[in-house]
Amino acid sequence: MTQTAAQLTPSAQDAICEALTQSVAETAVTTMLAQNFHWNVTGMAFGALHDMFQTIYEDHFTAQDALAERVKALGGHAEGRLSEMLKRSKVAEHDGHASAEDMVAAMAKAQDTLAATLAGTAAVAEEHGDLLTQDMAIARGQTHEKFAWLLRAHLG
Repeated sequence: MTQTAAQLTPSAQDAICEALTQSVAETAVTTMLAQNFHWNVTGMAFGALHDMFQTIYEDHFTAQDALAERVKALGGHAEGRLSEMLKRSKVAEHDGHASAEDMVAAMAKAQDTLAATLAGTAAVAEEHGDLLTQDMAIARGQTHEKFAWLLRAHLG
């Protein structure tokens, strides 16, 4: 049965918020990863990669806000501490000292991780009849799969 946020049981809200919180954490870490690479990329493909990393971090910044606001709409607490996001995230920080190729590979891996996390979030939302969260998670997952594909295209 399809339900709105207000119609979900407290346990359904908790489960969906937990999945969304994981998605927010990984999105936030990947946002900073993209900004780090944007600042530090060098080499022959500097212009294209500098622009691509900026496109990614701008997209992700907007996405993390939308995901966190969905947590709030479901009655949850939107975790805003970077330390907690880093603890949760399956995406790791990077010091930014790497070749452009290694940066692209790391960002593609981060995008794949985000796509998988969001697919899991969609599944939890579907299980509880929350089609609005499910739709949001599916759309975000598709965006991350596209970024992963665009990044891998740079690797040949």
